[in-house]
Amino acid sequence: MQSLRCTGECRWRSAGAARATLIGLAESVPASELDSVREIYLARHENSRYWVDFSDFSFFRLQPVDLYYVGGFGVMGWVEAREYQDAAPDPLAGAAPGILTHMNADHVDSMILLARSHAGVEATEATMTSVDRLGFALRLKTNDGMKGVRINFSREVATPMETRTVLVEMVRKARQ
Repeated sequence: MQSLRCTGECRWRSAGAARATLIGLAESVPASELDSVREIYLARHENSRYWVDFSDFSFFRLQPVDLYYVGGFGVMGWVEAREYQDAAPDPLAGAAPGILTHMNADHVDSMILLARSHAGVEATEATMTSVDRLGFALRLKTNDGMKGVRINFSREVATPMETRTVLVEMVRKARQ
């Protein structure tokens, strides 16, 4: 089994947005697990079917040793590897791509309204770029250029239906 010490960083386009650096031991996925790991990967990254079987493409599993989190300007710190390992995935992680597709196709006007009422940003275009149990991020086109905002839900959600319900409530309140 090949292993190496490495770091990987997940960055957003904005220096003010959340990101994390993972430091740990990366090991090749054992041959006995490659088929199942490949299918999990392809379920999340459909467009990679073109290159996933290239000879220079490999799957690795990272065992985190340290994690450094930056939540935006002035919000940062180390997270214990055990704390990261024990954390549960966001309940909307699997549904998020569908929520984003639906919102961006059918509810741009509502997102522009929410940007104005919850973030004080006047926008001419809006794209939802992420969603989780606590809220969502929007990329907004304004007269002053592109802006990114994070809007918190009025309460925590755990399912796509709860997400829909809270978004509808927020839009209705913003229209009043």
